[in-house]
Amino acid sequence: MDTAKIDAIFTRDTLSTLFPKERTDDFFDALFGDASEGAYDIELAYGGNNGEQLVMELHLHERPGCCLACNLTQGLPQVFSRHPIINVSGLVNDIDELLGDATSCKEWSLGFTEQRSKALHVIPINITLE
Repeated sequence: MDTAKIDAIFTRDTLSTLFPKERTDDFFDALFGDASEGAYDIELAYGGNNGEQLVMELHLHERPGCCLACNLTQGLPQVFSRHPIINVSGLVNDIDELLGDATSCKEWSLGFTEQRSKALHVIPINITLE
């Protein structure tokens, strides 16, 4: 599939449908028993593609009055890769359906947490296309 066609698929609306805002509260409710205990909100973003690999990103936005510390987010790729509410595997399946018959998602992995600013940490989802 043409890289521009892939780029056009991942609009803000599509991303919020794939990973709704409520999923953050559901995650923290399961983790702590109270969604308000979470230090960040999770948002799905599109990181680009080169025709062979697609990069999606989980953006962790610091919540007001909370601290998004590196030690809090460094272990999250391992947690997110298995957590049923985050459901990265299901998310990749949904992305595969959006791509249609022209290309498909072969495999995926979560990269290391990147600190882009004090209030934003990013976990890349690297998807190999075939």
